[in-house]
Amino acid sequence: MAELEGLEYGKSDFVLLDEVTMEQFMENLKLRFEKGRIYTFIGEVVVSVNPYRQLDIYGKKVIEDYRGRELYENPPHLYAVADAAYKAMKRRAKDTCIVISGESGAGKTEASKYIMQYIAAITNPGQRAEVESVKNVLLKSNCVLEAFGNAKTNRNDNSSRFGKYMDINFNFNGDPTGGHINNYLLEKSRVVQQQEGERNFHSFYQVLRGGSDELLKSLYLQRDPAQYAYTSQGASASNNDSLCHKAVMAALKVISFTAEEIISIYKILSTILHLGNLQFTSDGEHVILVGEDTVKHISELTSTEPENARKTLLYRTVATGGGEVIEKGHNEQEASYGRDAFAKALYERLFAWIVGRINSVIEVKDYNPALHGKNTVIGVLDIYGFEIFDNNSFEQFCINYCNEKLQQLFIELILRQEQDEYQREGITWQHIEYFNNQIIVDLVEQPHKGIISILDEACLTAGKVTDTVCLDSMNKKLGQHPHYTSRKLCPADKTMEFNRDFRIRHYAGDVTYSVEGFLDKNKDPLFQDFKRLMYNSSDPVLKEMWPDGKMSITEVTKRPLTAATLFKNSIIALVDKLACKEPYYVRCIKPNEAKSPMLFNDGRCQHQVAYLGLLENVRVRRAGFAYRQPYARFLQRYKMTCEYTWPNHLMSSDQEAVEAIVNQHGFEDDVAYGHTKLFVRTPRTLFTLEQERAALIPILVLFLQKVWRGALARMRCRKIRAIYTIMAYYKCYKVKAHFWEVERRFANVRNMADYGKSVEWPKPPAALVQFHRITQHLYRRWWARQLIKNIPPSDMAEVRAKVAALSALRGERVDWGYSRAWERDYLANAKDSPLMSTNFVRITKELKNKDQYSQVLFSCSVRMLNWFNNTKDRALLITDKHIYRVEPKKHFKVQKRISLDAVVGVSVTSGSDQMVALHTTSQDDFLVHLQRGQLNPNQDRVGELVGILTDHFTRKLIGCICSMNQSACAKSFNSLNIISYINNRQPAPSKVS
Repeated sequence: MAELEGLEYGKSDFVLLDEVTMEQFMENLKLRFEKGRIYTFIGEVVVSVNPYRQLDIYGKKVIEDYRGRELYENPPHLYAVADAAYKAMKRRAKDTCIVISGESGAGKTEASKYIMQYIAAITNPGQRAEVESVKNVLLKSNCVLEAFGNAKTNRNDNSSRFGKYMDINFNFNGDPTGGHINNYLLEKSRVVQQQEGERNFHSFYQVLRGGSDELLKSLYLQRDPAQYAYTSQGASASNNDSLCHKAVMAALKVISFTAEEIISIYKILSTILHLGNLQFTSDGEHVILVGEDTVKHISELTSTEPENARKTLLYRTVATGGGEVIEKGHNEQEASYGRDAFAKALYERLFAWIVGRINSVIEVKDYNPALHGKNTVIGVLDIYGFEIFDNNSFEQFCINYCNEKLQQLFIELILRQEQDEYQREGITWQHIEYFNNQIIVDLVEQPHKGIISILDEACLTAGKVTDTVCLDSMNKKLGQHPHYTSRKLCPADKTMEFNRDFRIRHYAGDVTYSVEGFLDKNKDPLFQDFKRLMYNSSDPVLKEMWPDGKMSITEVTKRPLTAATLFKNSIIALVDKLACKEPYYVRCIKPNEAKSPMLFNDGRCQHQVAYLGLLENVRVRRAGFAYRQPYARFLQRYKMTCEYTWPNHLMSSDQEAVEAIVNQHGFEDDVAYGHTKLFVRTPRTLFTLEQERAALIPILVLFLQKVWRGALARMRCRKIRAIYTIMAYYKCYKVKAHFWEVERRFANVRNMADYGKSVEWPKPPAALVQFHRITQHLYRRWWARQLIKNIPPSDMAEVRAKVAALSALRGERVDWGYSRAWERDYLANAKDSPLMSTNFVRITKELKNKDQYSQVLFSCSVRMLNWFNNTKDRALLITDKHIYRVEPKKHFKVQKRISLDAVVGVSVTSGSDQMVALHTTSQDDFLVHLQRGQLNPNQDRVGELVGILTDHFTRKLIGCICSMNQSACAKSFNSLNIISYINNRQPAPSKVS
């Protein structure tokens, strides 16, 4: 870091001062302020001086410079401490917090915004939509809370008038998953009264100056803030209210406020402004309202009845001891007090509702540590600074008490605990003296003796107890306390008024408080009538804000805690929450009261340095050690940087192993060994170890990946082997099971009438599909053989012919005569052709002797059609050598003879007609119509003719093949076709056909 900034900018870390004196501290602080270096380190604490101007030290480029870098690699910056807190949270899964402290106007709110912007910028590199949504809501919530919780004061144009602590939740990847906002002690008295030169909350001026004309008209508002009693004080000052209003409206929409909720928010703001303009006057006996129109506007804006609103402002409902309810009229003072109390309560509950509404959006939903990993937190505390005004009241008392508690936490964690740890670990140490403000904290919060207890006691006392009586009680009980005084205890001090003022000597200086209004503000009374009025509103937002309004006037409730006690409890809880986290500090300093970027008020700044304990912080950090870690954790993180400790050491203790790491790197002079921890003096040593570790991590990761990938591959190989073994055994089982099932089903088929034709085959496994087909084929051959062997030889010719016809005509003709007996030679059959059979037999004998044919294949009467469309009856005779067309009327005279070998095809129709065309090589085709005989006038003889011819030519072809020593194929072909015929299935494929 020292190498990055020249000497002309002074020392970047106060620890590097030549001498730790107030003079050198202030000289370095002033030099850096004048040179535009507003940030300076004290170890890990950042000291920030408000520059009162815009500096070019923020933005994306600067964020990238600080992202992932160690604290001392870059010049001091808010980004450095934000990154350190983020890295500690992500690396060690440890909750961290960033505490921003300083007096009002020192720049705490701006510092918290820059820290939030940095955390948002470095997270979610993958741009996941749900994470981006959370980031947007977290950032936009600042804009909304500033509008409703900040105001212009004489010391700060954007002073936080409430305390804010935000927890940001992160998942194991380091991405924000949600958050939660706690708000503390809104200064609601500012709603009805401001000191001279100050303004009400920004939200009022923003809606008046930035709201549209339609919006203002609907709210019955005028644009000039001077028209309203509650905003007239700051009407002349403007903080870009119009632009801020647009930003707030956009932010509300991003945070998912509905349009109805936004309208309800501005209705409540306008209601408060109208309440401030209400005037009361007395007609002697009763108090009356001046301006009934204002009451109507209020009732319309709050969605209540005008009469109920008027009665609530003028009367108070009281329950008597006997349970009777009566209405008691207010006097002018009581009515004005009730109006102001109502306005303050409305704004306070509106602010609390807005915070709760934001929390409902950003809260972590459906979180499961087992699924999502450990949930870690970074807390950011932006709370009001120490305040000393001309008139300090109850609010300043609470604010300054809060700062005392935070200073006590700083002392506890940074100064006292650090020195105690050195003593506990046996580290040589020179004790540093510092002021412990525990005595001031006890003065305020000690039970039964503290100021808050005295205030509560006065509020609970029956009868008329005034602020003066309460001051007297404080004087009696605290008169001997060294940090408390009053005019009664110190009559010579004329800076305090009798019976009004008391003074507390705070760590930041003496503050004189006016006791006037302390009891009222502590009791924080509000008439129950106002609560019931709001609860009965038809506006759901207002109704939600006032749940206590549902109680009956006669219902007895427990006395509520006072405002001071509630605030004390919340601050104690806040300190406990911060104490369990690893803290990072931003100490803000206000350089002058004039808000000038050029002026550095030495006295003012020296006072802040003194009460913030920065000089003591430098001395402790300079004399002490920047880093400490238990030996086991240090060894776990850095053992890979030493050959004697990686992967596991063989030494007698972890301390010896740590010493080996330190000695190997030559850091012996920069460390000290405690009983249980190693203490490292300078961050440079730690940074060097981190650099070496970062260089080794990729190598180790690659090695682990290699080993793990090998292990995964071996496991995968074993699994695959096991899978294949199981598959092999299972396949074997399935094959055997299939064989067993086939055997079981077909065990008795020899004795069945159909030889097992009706038996269903089991579905084969994939490995046996081909085998299954072969098995079925063999079964069909066996089955056909069983049937064939019972057929007489005399019928085999007919069976073969029918098989041939089946193969040729199946699917082409519906009926082709397969169900009847085929006679073949119908003209020689006396039953079919009784008139012609004798002559035909004689003629066929003559032709047989002449043409030497072996047998008659087919004969039948036919009808022929000539070219002149005349029909003639003829007879068709087909032998194994010739085809004859003969004329029956002329004693079967042969008209035409064609060699059977000349036939190349047969054509038939798909209908039931008997037309047949015989195609020859000489294209001298026969076209005949087969005539039915006497046996059956409806016989289909086309199929018989086709079958006989097909069978004849097939057998002739087989004879040729068999003559080439392939005699087995005829037998096989016969069996296959007969099987197909008998099953009425597609014939097995044959090249012969």
